[in-house]
Amino acid sequence: MIHYQLQCADGHGFDGWFKDSASFEQQATRGLLECPVCGDSRVERALMSPSVPRKGSIARREIAVVPDPPPAATPAASPAPAPAPAVVAGRMPDHVRAMLQRLRAEVEKNCDYVGDGFADEARRIHRGDSDRRGIYGEASPTDAEALADEGIEIAHIPWVPRADG
Repeated sequence: MIHYQLQCADGHGFDGWFKDSASFEQQATRGLLECPVCGDSRVERALMSPSVPRKGSIARREIAVVPDPPPAATPAASPAPAPAPAVVAGRMPDHVRAMLQRLRAEVEKNCDYVGDGFADEARRIHRGDSDRRGIYGEASPTDAEALADEGIEIAHIPWVPRADG
């Protein structure tokens, strides 16, 4: 997975995750990407600083594998939800928190929680040894990178507290 900082023609910045560089180019060319702030589909990569992990960092992250979506009936359909805008001044905007709470509720409703066994279960699903389904759980950054190297698509999701909590 590749993480890009993106920017619309109006200058709004936001994040995007893509399988590879070609996936970004294809989606941008087809107008499938849009700014979560203004809805503009003229999206391009913004200047980014490199991501360098801290030595010894083993922080775990919530991640999900979602089954492949059915083929889009029309070219206007977007295969992935629009990325959330960046946190402003250290505080997450309320509308972003609400979107992430809805995303969490959908993941919990439609996917199986596999806990620390996420990487192993994702591999079993990928090999066909386990039923194909959406799963979520925890994996170290090293495990997440190994899954991506094996061609297993995963997504890192900011795990905010539940809306009802």
